[in-house]
Amino acid sequence: MARRLYLAAGWASVGLGTVGIFLPILPTVPFMILAAFCFARSSPALEAKLMNHPRYGHHLVAWREKGVVSRRAKWSATSAFLASALIGGLTLTPPWSLLPAAVGLVCGTWLWRRPEA
Repeated sequence: MARRLYLAAGWASVGLGTVGIFLPILPTVPFMILAAFCFARSSPALEAKLMNHPRYGHHLVAWREKGVVSRRAKWSATSAFLASALIGGLTLTPPWSLLPAAVGLVCGTWLWRRPEA
């Protein structure tokens, strides 16, 4: 039963990560990291496929081995946080309009404190 739950969570993470490619609010790589974690417990073949992916594999390996995030990824995420805060500020009513900025500030602070590759 647990294996099936991990497999479902892995696929859901891949789906959310794929959506994150197109939406600035959703990050891609953290969902792929979660998918790799779930697939490691449910499907070694899918885990290997993710870890060897030409675009995301090196990020996943770097995170798993050393907990590092590349400077380019940090800047990309920061840009996405800023875009989300701007969109939220323009389209939401207070106090909800502050939520994207607050989440971006918290997540960005954590992200920039991670070691770099």
